[in-house]
Amino acid sequence: MTVSSSGSRVCLVTGGAGFIGSHLVERLLADGHIVRVVDNHSTGRRENLGHLRDNPNLSETVADIACDDLAAVFAGVEWVFHLAALADIVPSIQDPVGYYEANVHGTLRVLEAARASGVSRFVYTASSSCYGLPDLMPTPETAEIKPQYPYALTKYLGEQLALHWNKVYRLPVVSLRLFNVYGPRSRTSGTYGAVFGVFLRQKLAGQPFTVVGDGTQTRDFTFVTDVVSAFVAAAGSDLSGEILNVGSGGTYSINQLVELLGGQITYIPKRPGEPDCTFADTANIRNLLGWSPKVNLQEGVSRILEDIEYWRQAPLWTPDSIAEATKDWFKFLS
Repeated sequence: MTVSSSGSRVCLVTGGAGFIGSHLVERLLADGHIVRVVDNHSTGRRENLGHLRDNPNLSETVADIACDDLAAVFAGVEWVFHLAALADIVPSIQDPVGYYEANVHGTLRVLEAARASGVSRFVYTASSSCYGLPDLMPTPETAEIKPQYPYALTKYLGEQLALHWNKVYRLPVVSLRLFNVYGPRSRTSGTYGAVFGVFLRQKLAGQPFTVVGDGTQTRDFTFVTDVVSAFVAAAGSDLSGEILNVGSGGTYSINQLVELLGGQITYIPKRPGEPDCTFADTANIRNLLGWSPKVNLQEGVSRILEDIEYWRQAPLWTPDSIAEATKDWFKFLS
């Protein structure tokens, strides 16, 4: 295995206006690459790329990967980073067909466009949610696949498509299973979801943090710049057909997070289908790519708090509004 660290590439980032995508675009441009972004702005935000728009190596196309013609934007592309997807649990329960169209059919169309244009690297963004309620901690890539809701299932089906295209068509695919990514520019949409967006808005409002269960559940919170480094390392390698976990090297309780953020707590009911612990076994990515995380939770939270005003536009969740937003979660997953 080799990892290339030099030479400018023409890169395509689907979902490049999103949380992780915008950080990846920033890194690729800093590394001297030419970057094309495809995003329909259903969850991504134009503002996420605002500070980069004067860069002549960046171009943006507003398009839907599930239905629009992608041939022109793929012409001449060498590296593809496929991040475009619908996320979150409850909306996937409410709209499984929409999630299938975006995450499975959309992935199929991106794979076919990549195959037709002869790209040299394809990095798929997979989700650790495919492990469901894992039996092994830390969880290796060989763990049983047990998706608990349509989002997790559709992301896993997209991964299987990518790996099948690798097997049959020799498309050089690496799939990265991401664990609990957080950092600046994380989503602030009206959908109840990622804990950081919920907690940071509550902190700004001086409201208590809505902690699920007793707060002892742990998550493998992985800082976004570490995730971006994994994407870049995967693209610069000669790996093909590999699945690699991307995690922080640790697992942290929600109570630890609250302590770092500083504030009062109100407890809300534990939810079905959520693991008590997420914790990535990262031995493979460390051995195969020489990658390791650099940002611990304390440093990552400190970086987020430096720009906490970003989350003022996020919805302010209360126990009552959370109960209403998650009623389908309890209805279908209990």
